[in-house]
Amino acid sequence: MIGSSIEYYDYLLYGAVASLVFNKVFFSNFDPTVGLLMALASFGIPYFFRPLGGIIFSHIGDKVGRKKSLVLTLGIMGVSTASIGLLPSYDSIGLMAPALLVILRLIQGIAVGGEWGGAVLLAVEYSEKEKRGFGGSIPMMGAAVGMILATGTMSLMTSVLSDAQFLSWGWRIPFIASLALVFIGVWIRGGLEETPDFQKAKDEGRVSKLPIADTFRYHWKEVILTTGAKAIESAPFYMFATFGISYATNTLKMPENSVLNAVTIGTFVSLFAIPLVGRLSDRIGRKKIFITGTLGVIVFAIPYFLLLSQKTMLLLTVAVMIGYAIWSVITAVLGTMFSEMFSAEVRYTGISVGYQLGAAIFGGTCPLIATWLIDKYNSWLPAAIYLMLLGVLSLVCVLLARTIGDSENGAITNNVPPPISNRTVNK
Repeated sequence: MIGSSIEYYDYLLYGAVASLVFNKVFFSNFDPTVGLLMALASFGIPYFFRPLGGIIFSHIGDKVGRKKSLVLTLGIMGVSTASIGLLPSYDSIGLMAPALLVILRLIQGIAVGGEWGGAVLLAVEYSEKEKRGFGGSIPMMGAAVGMILATGTMSLMTSVLSDAQFLSWGWRIPFIASLALVFIGVWIRGGLEETPDFQKAKDEGRVSKLPIADTFRYHWKEVILTTGAKAIESAPFYMFATFGISYATNTLKMPENSVLNAVTIGTFVSLFAIPLVGRLSDRIGRKKIFITGTLGVIVFAIPYFLLLSQKTMLLLTVAVMIGYAIWSVITAVLGTMFSEMFSAEVRYTGISVGYQLGAAIFGGTCPLIATWLIDKYNSWLPAAIYLMLLGVLSLVCVLLARTIGDSENGAITNNVPPPISNRTVNK
């Protein structure tokens, strides 16, 4: 959880700053609306490189080991994040500034693409079978902790600095300071051992020579279904945070510091909800909980925007708190649910590809699409409907995913497909 939190802090810090700073520092020569859209695009485009990162680092994780992959992802993320904090502005070096910004963001996307799968598998594969729902929920808290650190840090900077100071150099401090957190994370991960499931597969000679090929040969349906199921977990997270910050500050003209505080408070709710829901999933199964959370997002999509449109900090905070409480129900079971759909030899690859494809298609694009819909139709209703449609898509995918471990105790061995080595002549 600590390593995942640090990595997501680095990654989500960009989202917290994109709508407040980058449209003015790196895209200052464009119309304000166009500059905002380009800043959000620079946030979303690297999501399409996350599947590439998932393939690269999951290959290492399924072939060499989970630990080595996770140390690499964290180190790469830390260097790229600190480099963003050192970038000159558009006024200093012209078009090179946004170009370098996007390149560093792409590197971030590749690194975080390999992070999630390894973090989840460390927790799930080390947990007792009857506690894997709870174990798998702990690293899922990393995104929430990372968002709290990111928005909390930015809130602190905007409160102690003037607007001019913050825009000039204050926003850079959280990026550069993240290096200290990265050193802590690398030290922690350096002391880990390989998980029992991977070590067993390695001892039995069941390590896949080409995990990505075996994944699409034996688990292509699961990859498609996990990609679709990810939509309703990924889109609301960024709708309630990155887009929420942009919409509240740029469209509703609410104070930046107050909006960041509201998102920080709202996200804090999920820290308590995620492990509780994860523990509950060990008793009643993942699928029931996932469906409940998905229906919750569908029902709350329109009320969320209604609360925001009142332009009061109290209702904004309430809206974000409710939104993240519902999101917590979904994300708490997502990691364990996905891991129960793939064999141990390709589990890192399988869950990483499905998860990161879903994040790329539905997550990184969400703030951009929502902003464009509201600007085009001059109404928040299309954005709410878009979120509801993603919920329907995820419901269909999870109902079709028959291999999901959904027994009374959610044991991973009940419904997981047999080892690939039992289904092929070549070992």
